[in-house]
Amino acid sequence: MSVGAVPGPASGPDTVEAPQAPPRPARWNARWGTGRSAPAWTRRLLWVWPAVLTLAACLYGAGGPLLWDDELATWNAASRSPHEIFHLLDHLDAVIGAYYLLIHFWTELVGHSVVALRTPSALAMAGAAAFVTLIGRKLFTPAAGLVAGTLFALVPSVSRYGQEVRGYAFVVFFAALATLLLLRALDRPSALRWVPYALALAGAGLFHIIALVLIVPHALVAAGRWWTGRARGVLVGFPLAALGAVLPLLPLIALGRHQVDRQLSWLAKPTIPYVAQTMWRSLYGSAWVSLLVLACAALPLAWPRGRRPAAETGLVAALPIPLLWFASQGHTSYFLDRYLLFTLPAWAVLAGAGLAALRPRVLVAAGLAAVLVLGAHDQRVVRQRYSHTGWDAAAAAKVIADGYRPGDAVAPQRYGNAVFTAVPVALELYLPERVRLDDVFVAKSAVELGELYPQLCGDPAACLGDVRRVWVVTVVDDRELAPDGTPVVHDDPFEGFDPGQAEALRAAFPKSTVTHRHGVLVTLMER
Repeated sequence: MSVGAVPGPASGPDTVEAPQAPPRPARWNARWGTGRSAPAWTRRLLWVWPAVLTLAACLYGAGGPLLWDDELATWNAASRSPHEIFHLLDHLDAVIGAYYLLIHFWTELVGHSVVALRTPSALAMAGAAAFVTLIGRKLFTPAAGLVAGTLFALVPSVSRYGQEVRGYAFVVFFAALATLLLLRALDRPSALRWVPYALALAGAGLFHIIALVLIVPHALVAAGRWWTGRARGVLVGFPLAALGAVLPLLPLIALGRHQVDRQLSWLAKPTIPYVAQTMWRSLYGSAWVSLLVLACAALPLAWPRGRRPAAETGLVAALPIPLLWFASQGHTSYFLDRYLLFTLPAWAVLAGAGLAALRPRVLVAAGLAAVLVLGAHDQRVVRQRYSHTGWDAAAAAKVIADGYRPGDAVAPQRYGNAVFTAVPVALELYLPERVRLDDVFVAKSAVELGELYPQLCGDPAACLGDVRRVWVVTVVDDRELAPDGTPVVHDDPFEGFDPGQAEALRAAFPKSTVTHRHGVLVTLMER
């Protein structure tokens, strides 16, 4: 096995810095269908195949996993009116507000099914795969771009977050687009190229402020290009573009800083062992895939003529990780694997270029097959019903719907009422429209408060009023084991409840029927 010499940045009418590399033999171009002997439309539409593959991978099984807490929080917010969403953003989740609004208008068009909620993320990941392909083609070769885009589609975390009702896929989309537009602007610096770059960079920051750390590696790439060519358009254009991307986001950054303790207080400071042992596995969704991709990503650095584009891509891929690590050593931690997903496009470009240079060519297909095989188990796991959450909200909702009578109420578990919990929102999502349940212990709704959780009444017994039947829903851990190794049987419908609420329910409703479903107890209490 050997590694072939890969040319530097792809030549074209807008490339001025690097000399054109010797053309590939016609036989090689014909084999790949991506060289200059291939039809022009094939080269132009090279990005279509990875995009379609990524979209198919993300949509396959998208309706299988139950929504977990963060996804339910998205639905809870997005199902409100735009005015109510902005009211929420005044208190919480301002940095996620753009995604909430997008999902609100999307669901107005296509509905609130699980697949409908997850489709925008799948589309965003497909767009990111297209940009990965175009970046690889521009910096290396058409074959490298095609392999990079295909590899990106096969990474398990791409499917995982391409099926997530959160904004991470859109951050990946805009980060990849911003990198591609930066390369175009550096080739021919002009306002018509810097403005789209600034807009793409602002898009990444709009969906996740942390993605603005990309400015640092992008600045180093721009500085390197300017040092090589002394182009005034780069020296002036990049700072103005970066400033233009950040300035509109300053109010959002300020509001996010005000809310940061509520948003990120649960994150611990990252440690070096965490980065070395856990982060990479989580970032790629598979430990073995992460090792293979990182090994392939190191290959381009050995190319004499491809070292500069490899170093540029490596900066975009790797530099955000230590930057966020150091930034997270203070009062607030910003370091989490899914917050770094925007680096995946650059890693895929590097690894794709490394694979595309292997000889003989059969090793390229073997490398992609290895990514597919090594990630197969993780791909299967993320599509399972309980891959995101350990309790079955849909099954609990069915129990309630089957036994529902008009006038029934509900008392969902709230884990001490301290933080937003998924139980009441999940029931609202999965219950049919004909089922209308009053939450007996709610004095003021979350929507009225502009929050994700409501204000609870101070006198639980008085709040019960004359309600005849109450459905009590309690999440339990079916996997918990006793000291002797036997499973712990959870049969207390008030486990995790506020003591006052539990006492009021027991006193008012002596008759109860408990139904156990996966990870949840549904108890019908009657007077």
